[in-house]
Amino acid sequence: MQGLSVQKMLKTMPSKALITITNFVFLTVFLLVYATILPHPSSDYFENAGSLVRCSLGECHHKKAEKSFKMKAVLEEPQANLHGEKNKRVNNVVPSFFGEMGKGRIGMVNMEEDFVSEWNTHGETTTVYFQRVSQFLNWTNLFPEWIDEEEENDVPSCPEIPMPEYSEYGSMDIIVAKLPCRYPEKGWKRDVFRLQVHLIVANLASKNGKRDWRGKTRVVFWSKCRPMMELFPCDNLVKREGEWWYYEAEIKKLEHKVSLPVGSCKLALPLWEQGRKELGKSEKKVESRMRMKREAYATVLHSSETYVCGAITLAQTLLQTGTKRHLILLADKSISVPKRQALSEAGWKIRMMTRIRNPRAKKGSYNEYNYSKLRLWQLTDYDKIIFIDSDIIVLRNLDILFRLPQISATGNDRSVFNSGIMVIEPSNCTFGVLMRLRDVIVSYNGGDQGFLNEVLVWWHRLPRRVNLLKNFWANTSAEAREKNALFGAEPAEVYAIHYLGWKPWHCYRDYDCNWDTQEQRVYASDVAHRRWWKVHDAMKQGLQRLCGLTKRRRTELKWERRKARKMGFSDGHWKINITDPRRFPPLLIH
Repeated sequence: MQGLSVQKMLKTMPSKALITITNFVFLTVFLLVYATILPHPSSDYFENAGSLVRCSLGECHHKKAEKSFKMKAVLEEPQANLHGEKNKRVNNVVPSFFGEMGKGRIGMVNMEEDFVSEWNTHGETTTVYFQRVSQFLNWTNLFPEWIDEEEENDVPSCPEIPMPEYSEYGSMDIIVAKLPCRYPEKGWKRDVFRLQVHLIVANLASKNGKRDWRGKTRVVFWSKCRPMMELFPCDNLVKREGEWWYYEAEIKKLEHKVSLPVGSCKLALPLWEQGRKELGKSEKKVESRMRMKREAYATVLHSSETYVCGAITLAQTLLQTGTKRHLILLADKSISVPKRQALSEAGWKIRMMTRIRNPRAKKGSYNEYNYSKLRLWQLTDYDKIIFIDSDIIVLRNLDILFRLPQISATGNDRSVFNSGIMVIEPSNCTFGVLMRLRDVIVSYNGGDQGFLNEVLVWWHRLPRRVNLLKNFWANTSAEAREKNALFGAEPAEVYAIHYLGWKPWHCYRDYDCNWDTQEQRVYASDVAHRRWWKVHDAMKQGLQRLCGLTKRRRTELKWERRKARKMGFSDGHWKINITDPRRFPPLLIH
């Protein structure tokens, strides 16, 4: 029995061996075909596999020196195109205009290895290595709603955005960068990685860029989205070809911008005296070197004469600070000739304009034409404009703000700036871009402030004392004591007071009428109210007459006082005896 089993086993061995050999042949053929159709990874990939894993986790651009050869680490592909297409390999990636630029040393930022190789025929390429900013760093970390400006508990600081070692790179004739673009994803402009690449290019251009006789250097961006106008204004755009943007950037302006804090996480203007003195010395030096530098203060009046009185008092306070800059007032035809003459007498240089409609506003609404403020960018006979709303009075000289770039402003809420006082740089090109974006950008508050904040997201924080808002959102006695102390301080401790709610000239001079309306009480301050009327009383009688009450407003004031009495507001302002002569029609004033 045992012999038969062995014999049977020996008979079956040839057939099993044949099957094994056949399977081996098929496996060998399969592996050969598979190896042929697969792309061959470079040896660098295997030699640096550990590094690439670490880079993927840390989101970095790894740098390794090996026989003077720097490996290009794998970049995490930014979501540059959400228009329904994926980034595709383009055979002729170099734009046609590049051939006109001549050969030279090319700095490559955020560019993949296969794209970099296509530029070698145009010059010596140098990849700029940097660690990608952490995905956990959000825009609100760079642009917080509040910082400790007074340094009562801590000195404000900004999160670090990793930058390259610029000293390791020599002079560059051209800088080429790929910009992240997450459009149309909500909030795509507030992408920290996008800002990081912009800042790297701006620093590289100012530190390593070859300067021509005009003080400019060449920068080329590859992006479906427009590069940030805050750093690379459209005036510097020489040519655009598809997704390629060619700029001749002004080095001096870039140097200034990159010297400022990376966001509103720190003040761009020193709050305390020593810092202001240092900046003031710089301002005087600039004035002595550039006597013909064109700078002006500006405000805008349109659609009604409601704010004429405010504009007159604003001009008076600006002149009282000793400024030598021009005062420019943009007005539409709703401002009558007599009112224009009074505004001119107050100190304004009047320029007529056509108002601009907010395409998303309802007909007849308060914000229907508030995009008229965009006309400021057409004041191109000036290099810089400090815009000031006409419901503001200025208590200290603001000329120091001309040292700051667009957009410099105080914080409002969330990560946005308040457009009541802001530094802008007039440009017909910028004006054109803003006009085209009116139909595309949705303003978060329906007004010009919301619109500008969606277009110009990288801004520089001014101390709140530059534009101190007359509001009491916290609704605490501590807040009221602090703000009222600032409103009334002599000599002035704030640069300007911004009157929210009912304006002083819309109230009786006896008290702040915001006390009489439930929803307006957060804006009520008798201290700030008296401060405005002090300015008013110092004006010429002819100008004071422009601050009268309309018949409609007199009726509203009486109604609001009766309503406040009925609601029994405990502050008792509705009990105050009114002595303001404006309570009577002008012809009945004795």
